[in-house]
Amino acid sequence: MGSYNLVPNLKGEMGRFLSVGGGREFLVQVPGSANAAVGNEELAELLNWMLVKFSRRELPDEFQPYSAEEVGRLRVEPLMEVDQHRAMLVALMPEQ
Repeated sequence: MGSYNLVPNLKGEMGRFLSVGGGREFLVQVPGSANAAVGNEELAELLNWMLVKFSRRELPDEFQPYSAEEVGRLRVEPLMEVDQHRAMLVALMPEQ
């Protein structure tokens, strides 16, 4: 399931976070995103690209790309308990 110091597998998984409440926020608030040395517009573009590139099939039908405004609002509150938060979200995901 990954660890704070390790990047979990994104292929076929990343889009699943958008199927549960709090998952969209999680993808922005994990330290690798929240602390990235890029602006909000660049981070939004990167997250949108990653979702389509690595997890297109798992995206919900109602998927809306991240905006710079949304990313800017979410990334000011980075997660501290990443592993626990991720485990909680994964437990809420529908079976594949």
